[in-house]
Amino acid sequence: MLSLRNFNSRSKVCALYYHALFVFRDPLLVRVFFDVALIDRGWRRSGCYLYKPDMEKSCCPSYTIRLKASEFVPSKEQIRVSKRMQRFVDGTLDVKKTDKLTHELDSSGESCNIATESPVVDGGGKDETNQFMHFLSEKINNSVQVSMKSEEFPSDIQLPKAFIKRVVPAKRNLQADNSEELIFSCNIAFQISATLRRFKKDFQHTESSALSIAEILASHSKQTVEARGLSVRACNGHINFYSLTKQPDLIDPRGGIISKTAPTEIICGARESQRHRFEIRLKQSSFDYEEYSLYKKYQLTVHNDTPDHVTESSYKRFLVDTPLIYIPPNDNNAAVPPCGFGSFHQQYLVDGKLIAVGVVDILPKCLSSKYLFWDPDFAFLSLGKFSALQEIKWVNETQLRCPSLQYYYLGYYIHTCNKMRYKAAYRPSELLCPFRYQWVPYDISKPLLDRKKYVILSDYATSQNGESLLLNVLGSRMENLRFSDNESDSEANGADLNNVLIGVRADVRRRFKDLRHAFNPSRRKFLESQIQRYVRAVGTELSEKMVYSLH
Repeated sequence: MLSLRNFNSRSKVCALYYHALFVFRDPLLVRVFFDVALIDRGWRRSGCYLYKPDMEKSCCPSYTIRLKASEFVPSKEQIRVSKRMQRFVDGTLDVKKTDKLTHELDSSGESCNIATESPVVDGGGKDETNQFMHFLSEKINNSVQVSMKSEEFPSDIQLPKAFIKRVVPAKRNLQADNSEELIFSCNIAFQISATLRRFKKDFQHTESSALSIAEILASHSKQTVEARGLSVRACNGHINFYSLTKQPDLIDPRGGIISKTAPTEIICGARESQRHRFEIRLKQSSFDYEEYSLYKKYQLTVHNDTPDHVTESSYKRFLVDTPLIYIPPNDNNAAVPPCGFGSFHQQYLVDGKLIAVGVVDILPKCLSSKYLFWDPDFAFLSLGKFSALQEIKWVNETQLRCPSLQYYYLGYYIHTCNKMRYKAAYRPSELLCPFRYQWVPYDISKPLLDRKKYVILSDYATSQNGESLLLNVLGSRMENLRFSDNESDSEANGADLNNVLIGVRADVRRRFKDLRHAFNPSRRKFLESQIQRYVRAVGTELSEKMVYSLH
C-alpha cells in the first residue's frame, strides 16, 4: 500500500520539498511500478521510499534526466577516463601526476558521484585482434565517407567515428544463425542519427533512421568484409559482423586465422602484461560488511559525515532495502536480461580489493543509477565517471537480448547546482518536463534554465533554425502554474477520482466512488483534495492500480 506524504530537507543554503510514498514488497505493486513507469513521472527510490520533488516549493528544482544508451557519444574527457583506467591496470599510469589533476578537477566542482558502465578504450592496440577491430572500424569510416560523397549523408558536418566492439562469447549466438557466430558489433548508426538530429533540424529523425543508416553502411562494407572471411549485416540499427562458421577463433587482418583469442576489455581478467587485475561483479542487493565499511569510509572522508550518522541500520535503509521483487532470468523469456530484474550492487575490484560500489535498479526499460560510493584512495581514477560509462555500456550490451531495455537514468539534474551539472555531459540526454511528463532534449532545455530555474520544458519547441520557440507564455511565479495546462487538469478533476483504489484496512480495498457516501460533506471534501494531490503526483493510470491508504 501507499500513502502520500510531504517532507522537506533543509540546510543553511537549501530547502528541498518532496512527495513521498512508502512501498511494501507487494509483487503486484512492483509490477505496476515496472510497467507504468513511476520513474517517468519524476519519482525516484531511496530504500523502500519513493520520492518526487515538489517543484512549487523547492528552492532547487530537480529534473529527471536520462540518456538513450545506443545514441551515447563519449566526450574527450570521458574517453580519457577510460584510457586512464586502462593505463592504471597496465601499470603505465603516473598515479601522483593523475592524483594532482583529479584534485584540481574536484576543486572546480567537476567531480562525479554516479555509477555506470563505459566503453573501455584500449590503449595498446598491438595484438592482432585489436588490429582487426581497427581494420573494421576504418572500413566503416570509409563507408561513411562514401555515403557523404554520394549525398546519402550530409557532407557539411563532421560525423562521429566508428568504434568496433567485440561481442562476449556468451552473447554470440543470440542474433546469429545456426551456421555462424556473432563476433563484432558497431553502434555508429545510432551516433550518426543523433548527430544529424542535433545539427540538421530538417533531418527526419524517426526510430527507423538508425536502421536505415546501418543498412547503408553495411551494404557499402559488405564486399571488403566478406573478402576477409566475415559476413556483415544490419540488425536493429547495429552493424554486426559474423564468422561464416562457428568457431572461437578470430580473423587476422592479413587473411589468416588467429588461434588464440585475447581479451580486449579490462573486465575480462588480467593479461600477462597487466600489473593489476580489475573486475566488475553484479550482485543482488544485500548487506555486505565489506561494502558497508567502504561506504562508511567514503561518507566520512568525502562528505564529512560524523560516525554516528553512518550506522549499519542507516546504510541498510538507504542502499540495501528495496521494495522491488527480484525477477530471475528465464531461458524461455528473452525479455529478461541474464541478471534478471530488481535492485543490484555493482562491485568494482582491483586485485581483489573492493574500490567502488554502484547501487542500481535494473528495470524492463532502463538501468536507473541510485548511488555510487568509492574508496577515496582511488579518487585519481575518477570512479564516478568511469562507473557511469560502464553502466551505459552494460545497457548497450544487454539490449541485444532485452530490446526494451534502452535507457540509462542518472537521477535528478539540478541546473543551479554546479556539482550536479556533470550529468548533462553524457550526451545526448533528455530532461523530463515535470508538468506534462514529456521528454525534452537537454540542448533545448539548457538556455531556458540559464534564464529561469523554474521552467515548464514542454512549453518550448525547436524551430527549423535551431532557436528555442516559446509556445505558451506563463508567469514567472511558480504559484501561477499549478497544473494549469489541460493535461494536468485532466488528471485532477473530480471525475478521475472515481476509480482511485483506496485501502480502507490492510485487507480491504475499494474504489473511491464506492466510498463517497461513507463520509460527511466536510470529510469528503477534505479527502477529495488529498486524493487530487495524489492523482497529480502518480497519474490517473497508476492511481487506479496502486492503493492509497487511509490509515
